[in-house]
Amino acid sequence: MAKKLKITQTKSIIDRPKKQKLTIDALKLGRPNYSVVHTDTPQIRGMINVVSHLVKVEEIEE
Repeated sequence: MAKKLKITQTKSIIDRPKKQKLTIDALKLGRPNYSVVHTDTPQIRGMINVVSHLVKVEEIEE
């Protein structure tokens, strides 16, 4: 089974660089305390690394 990642935005993207704003949009987040579930892939991990200071990540098994 594929691992899933629950990604929760913890901080606002106001006054952040454009690259970080676009990455948050690509992850389908938008406001603090929003959560999404994505499959654990290298692409998603790379996006998380770009905005790691703005999000909280939990691994879940399905």
